[in-house]
Amino acid sequence: MTKVASSLLTDIGGCVLFFKDIMRTLIRKPCRRVDFFDQVWKVTVQSVSTTGMAGFFVGAIMTVQFALQMKEFGALGFLGGLATSATVREVGPLLIAFMLSGKVGAFTSAELGTMRVTEQIDAIRCLGADPLQEMILPRFLGIVVSSFFLLTLGLIMSIFGGMIMGAAFAGVNFEEYLRHIPTIVTLPSVLNGIVKCFVFALVLATICTYKGFTATGGAKGVGQAVVKTAVSTMVCIVIFDWLTSFLSDITVRVVLGAQ
Repeated sequence: MTKVASSLLTDIGGCVLFFKDIMRTLIRKPCRRVDFFDQVWKVTVQSVSTTGMAGFFVGAIMTVQFALQMKEFGALGFLGGLATSATVREVGPLLIAFMLSGKVGAFTSAELGTMRVTEQIDAIRCLGADPLQEMILPRFLGIVVSSFFLLTLGLIMSIFGGMIMGAAFAGVNFEEYLRHIPTIVTLPSVLNGIVKCFVFALVLATICTYKGFTATGGAKGVGQAVVKTAVSTMVCIVIFDWLTSFLSDITVRVVLGAQ
């Protein structure tokens, strides 16, 4: 038990210090724009199909679940607004984070881990270049920026999925489904989703680059780094989801109390 706790604390401290080094590198020695846009393109292309399909079916599932409850109260006219609000606030950012952790996070960890065990990172350092600037920073920023594009795509597809399922399952036409979305999906809801997306992206980018960059032990070590990346990101995303929801609720109460 003590060994597990010690390993956990070591990983947390390592991630925090690694994130600090990335931010210091970003301020002092930013990466090249070409490398940054290349990583944004790669991350987006890798996950766009999976995210779009998952968003479509999540919207459909949310619509079915809300429709079952709202039929009893005769409030199906609000189906689109409530389903979309839930997706924007919680399901959308969480969906994007899980999609990225399963595909991009594992891939980035494996890629960097392979470079580490084959001494490519050491070779870059011997040539006088900074591995954080050349390899880590473009991938870190690429994951963070791409998450916003993927979030937008996932939310749009969830609305389409909800519209189709609302018409097929609950008999709500497209116009009625869309009518109450602007009234229920408020600016605080959108901001809450954006903040969650940004926090999840930072957590994912930090963990996957850290695990890959510090991998040791040859091919076996790379495999272990990928597994640890997947497990750690899933757990941390859930924890930070609770934390951001808790802080958001406190912020709303303070603002309403001040008014």
